[in-house]
Amino acid sequence: MGRLAEYPPHVHMQLLTRKGILAIAAVIDIALHARSGPVAAKALATRHRLPPRHLEPVLQALVHHGILKGTRGPRGGYELAREKHRITADEILRAAGTVDDIESKPNERSKLLDQVVMPALSEAEQAFATALSRINIEELARSAEGARKSGSGR
Repeated sequence: MGRLAEYPPHVHMQLLTRKGILAIAAVIDIALHARSGPVAAKALATRHRLPPRHLEPVLQALVHHGILKGTRGPRGGYELAREKHRITADEILRAAGTVDDIESKPNERSKLLDQVVMPALSEAEQAFATALSRINIEELARSAEGARKSGSGR
């Protein structure tokens, strides 16, 4: 055998935090709604059924990393800082602080952790990041528009 037991099909391992998923949704939402000007954080929060205070730190992190640009004032809000096809899911997750830094290490670790567990997890994280880097906002926005037209999107 030698392999780890497979999870039953009904067991789902959550790889992304809620904050990371929200960051991706916010960027897609902005890609869809910022055609006539910046999207207000309040409008985003309303569409995603969140208090604005939960969303604002995520939006600021995205601005800080050059994914979004923010405009202050009564007609202010958020817009994409660059073309949709140049923004990836991996980049959004990293900017939102939802992907742990592979280089960060706990103070004291065992040999098993250093020599077996961390290298295996690092390899898996790299594969996941590579897969996420193939997903761009242009594709996700197109999918969201299709879902909206078919009546299954919000």
